[in-house]
Amino acid sequence: QIQLLESGGGKVQPGGSLKLSCAASGRVDRIDDMSWHRRTPGNQRDLVATVASNGHSDYADSVKGRFTISRANVANTVYLQMNNLKSEDTAVYYCNMQGVTKSWTAFNVWGQGIEVTVAS
Repeated sequence: QIQLLESGGGKVQPGGSLKLSCAASGRVDRIDDMSWHRRTPGNQRDLVATVASNGHSDYADSVKGRFTISRANVANTVYLQMNNLKSEDTAVYYCNMQGVTKSWTAFNVWGQGIEVTVAS
């Protein structure tokens, strides 16, 4: 069973920075796509950023130029560096990973979610 563990959330003032981490554990053979999503109260979960196995990344328009997604394949970990945070970035952030286990079973798993609050 593949599990994801997120860390790095918290409260920060507008204009501040946070770095989220998400590490996969279990019998991972390879991870194809890694991504971060967020959910604000009363809203659906939206894609924030994604990074493919070849390193290609993509971002929601609202975070372009402020957020950077990266991955450490050896550690099965994805990061989200968030700079110049705004109040509208306040949300619960979720990581997602899709890949294949050592038993050659495809997986698509989510983290438990981590809170990010941007407020004075």
